Amino acid sequence: MAIGAQEVKELRNRTGAGIMDCKSALTEANGDIEKAIEILRTKGLAKAAKKAGRIVSEGLVGSYIHAGGKIGVLVEINCETDFVAKTDDFKQFVKDIAMHIAASSPQFVKREDVPEEVKEKEKKIYESQAKEAGKPEKIIDKIVSGKLDKFLSEICLLEQPFIKDPDKTINDLLQETIAKLGENISIRRFVRYQLCEGLEEETA
Repeated sequence: MAIGAQEVKELRNRTGAGIMDCKSALTEANGDIEKAIEILRTKGLAKAAKKAGRIVSEGLVGSYIHAGGKIGVLVEINCETDFVAKTDDFKQFVKDIAMHIAASSPQFVKREDVPEEVKEKEKKIYESQAKEAGKPEKIIDKIVSGKLDKFLSEICLLEQPFIKDPDKTINDLLQETIAKLGENISIRRFVRYQLCEGLEEETA
């Protein structure tokens, strides 16, 4: 079927994809805008996966101050070129991530960053809880594994639901941004300060 300029324009406005990609997706979807969006998203994420190994040596350090100066965040996000680092889309992504960190208080970027001693400590707690609850020995390992998986998903930034759109994780948002900007992007590190946090322990 013939694809009109208006449909292409609407799809481009909604996805940020290139004109030819929009036209191709609409043709494949027989003019169905929603289906075309899904096609573009699938292809974009596939392209993002291919970019994952590329070197990121540019980027920005973003900041966010929340709650009347009581919470502050610094986050470093890297990309491949200074050109992309200066785009409004990249700057918005950095801002969104800093704001999310302020609100959701992750402890690590990804699971691989969590020290083994932290995991082992949690495992022992869950194992003790299961035994005290009288759970059968044969299912304790499964219970511990499930609770540990939930714990890691809650403390790792990439696995947390994005505060602006809980239907997607931060990793989903990252992959969509990679697909949109056409470069590998990496959330390298962050620090979150909360006023007086840890003060009681220090003075105890």
